[in-house]
Amino acid sequence: MNHIIGSKSDSSAPAVKCLVVDEESVGQRLDNFLMRHLKGVPKTHVYRIIRSGEVRINKGRAAADTRVQIGDQVRLPPVRLSDKVAEKAANPAPSREFPLLMEDDCLMAIDKPSGVAVHGGSGVSFGVIEQLRQARPQAKLLELVHRLDRDTSGILLVAKKRSALKHLQDQFRERETGKTYLALVKGDWPAKLKVIDQPLHKFLLPGKDGQDGERRVRLTTSEDPDGMRSITLVKVSQRLAGASLLEVTIKTGRTHQIRVHLSAQGHPIAGDDKYGDFDWNRQLLKPRTGPGLKRMFLHAWRLQFNHPATAERIALQADLPPELKAYIHHAQHQTPPV
Repeated sequence: MNHIIGSKSDSSAPAVKCLVVDEESVGQRLDNFLMRHLKGVPKTHVYRIIRSGEVRINKGRAAADTRVQIGDQVRLPPVRLSDKVAEKAANPAPSREFPLLMEDDCLMAIDKPSGVAVHGGSGVSFGVIEQLRQARPQAKLLELVHRLDRDTSGILLVAKKRSALKHLQDQFRERETGKTYLALVKGDWPAKLKVIDQPLHKFLLPGKDGQDGERRVRLTTSEDPDGMRSITLVKVSQRLAGASLLEVTIKTGRTHQIRVHLSAQGHPIAGDDKYGDFDWNRQLLKPRTGPGLKRMFLHAWRLQFNHPATAERIALQADLPPELKAYIHHAQHQTPPV
């Protein structure tokens, strides 16, 4: 489905487009269908052109919640992009492939490196998904199934079909997946502390000039109407000099859940620049001997899910990256403090 979106810098005016709905888009709401094809166009503008009747399905007016069907012809009016969005479109993300753990017609599982956002936004021009799309221009669809923090490495699922995306996201939402991380935390984790069941509350830090700042998460109480129940299971894998390597399984996938839950117990994750022990992080960065730890030690290690096409139970594992392996090897031969 080829289409052209004009911008203010174009020498020619943007043109009317007609999109034909394929099998990957069947059942989508019209507003979501349009946002997928009008990248960078504000949502308010998308809803305005729907309400005004400028968007037509098979020559008839349609509402935002209309479900598109295969073969539908969707008319889009000329849409101009802002200079900022047009500049971004003219300078796309660099093409990049990532280490593959598995791939078939429905999905791909990659081993995401630390330091790479999963998508652009919030001051990040591009992430994994934008780079993958540039590397695979022939792909009809590439969508993130779930998220990982920028500094977290490990298993990340990307759907290649709309049906697979919905099926997998339903599994994540219904807690039918198994997600286990490896985390290095400060101190000696109590052997008896195996379950953390504490609700979390998301909030924004104050920003400059009245703007919203960075997103943060804190523990809250069951009485908090905005609190989200969050369950984390913890198993000690190794006890090291002044630290513990944990296998952490999350039953709920809340923002920053592992980082906040572990830190609230007095055992912050090594290298965590938001919820960590900053003095300890500095010591880890420049130790007296051995390799320093230049990133957060949180790795999405194992993932289990039901294949969206075959229902087969899939079990994936991404080994620790070399820099984390090297740090563990060094720590195994140290005496406190790390």
